[in-house]
Amino acid sequence: MEREPIEIVETVQINWEDLGISNDFLFGKVMQDPELCKELLQKILPDLKIDHIEYPELQKSINVDADARSVRLDVYVRDDEGVVYDIEMQIINTKELPKRSRYYQSMIDLQFIDKGQHYKKLNRSYIIFICQFDLYEKGRHIYTFENICKEDKSISMGDETVKIFLNTEGTMDDVSEELRAFLDYVAGKKSKDSFVEKLEEAVKEAKKNREWRHEYMTLLMRDQENQEIGEKRGEKRGEEKLAKLIMLLNEDGRLSDIVKVSQDKEYRRRLYVEYHII
Repeated sequence: MEREPIEIVETVQINWEDLGISNDFLFGKVMQDPELCKELLQKILPDLKIDHIEYPELQKSINVDADARSVRLDVYVRDDEGVVYDIEMQIINTKELPKRSRYYQSMIDLQFIDKGQHYKKLNRSYIIFICQFDLYEKGRHIYTFENICKEDKSISMGDETVKIFLNTEGTMDDVSEELRAFLDYVAGKKSKDSFVEKLEEAVKEAKKNREWRHEYMTLLMRDQENQEIGEKRGEKRGEEKLAKLIMLLNEDGRLSDIVKVSQDKEYRRRLYVEYHII
């Protein structure tokens, strides 16, 4: 999951004891159990037959260069056929998940192919977001996207990339009972489903890990510090923009507008556009 200073920051649960599977940090730790992770993938992708999975890196981080946006993935695994899976837990709709999935896909692809290598080296990959909201507002529990021909939908592009958005608020009868039980569990509803019971036990065991608790609190403090830095930068930038606008209004003799922009945010935005202040 990305952790950048000037971004929409998800609400995090501070109390370690209160964390559930929907917390991205705890979810990543629980999914370090290869059998649990494999079973979850089989429920999401029942047509696939996964023999076993591997962890190239725990909490995979991708940094291309100093100027590129870094990515930290919640769960990053490969199966015995070399297929790659990135599973992300998402609590809040930040309105940019489709494009974030596109970026994640490009970053993952860069890990597979070195300069001079053939594009055939690119593995089949799945980007999976488990969401506590209906991203497309159609009532589905699952939205699966592959690149197909617009003119003839029977033709697949063949780039072997798949993006899946799961929805805990789905109302359709479009997934198995087992997957629905898992999605209900993410939403905070427990059941007698055997997989859910195994996850619940794994969550309880994870909370006993003092090292993970310390790591979580360290990341939490870092996120809060980054958010404060971002807010301060935003406040400073806002003050600079307003000062520039007031100076330009004063130069144009628009004294009545100077008073108005300090009170009316919408009018202020319109004047920013008028004076090309970005």
